[in-house]
Amino acid sequence: MKIRRRTHLVAALVIAVLLASCTGPDGGDRHAAEGRDWHWDEQAGAAEASAFMRVAVPEDAIGTKGAVQINPQEDVYLLTFVTTVKNAERVADDLRSEEPLKVRSKDFAPQGEPFGHLGLAEPQTLDGPRWAGVCPPCVQDDRRGDAQWIDIYVETLKGGRARVYLQAF
Repeated sequence: MKIRRRTHLVAALVIAVLLASCTGPDGGDRHAAEGRDWHWDEQAGAAEASAFMRVAVPEDAIGTKGAVQINPQEDVYLLTFVTTVKNAERVADDLRSEEPLKVRSKDFAPQGEPFGHLGLAEPQTLDGPRWAGVCPPCVQDDRRGDAQWIDIYVETLKGGRARVYLQAF
């Protein structure tokens, strides 16, 4: 009987050690913490992000960039461009947010640095960008059936121009 108990104890200890080696200090998957469970789709860019969000990039836009981050649960789509302030506000209005663009304080840290992948600062770290967020299914925007949430930041630049940052999942 003692041998059987000892065998069960050793087996339980081995399982515990194996499980501990696969999790990080916060109990999460260590591989996820190392970034192994997500990656950038190197074949996807602005066209794919724009198509997912169903956002038309204005014809006068310059510096258009986009990316798609593949994740285990939901992919993240990024789109950014520079256009006139008026066109940036039209893009924001077209999202049908329940709240208009408004200045958002810098009192929170962004999750990761997705726009850093595009060579840009995170919009949350800038001074004075206006922000709006929208849940397309919540506002019955059937045009964006695949998007669960879209954030838009509009950073006013010189000369009546603005940089638009869009992030969706």
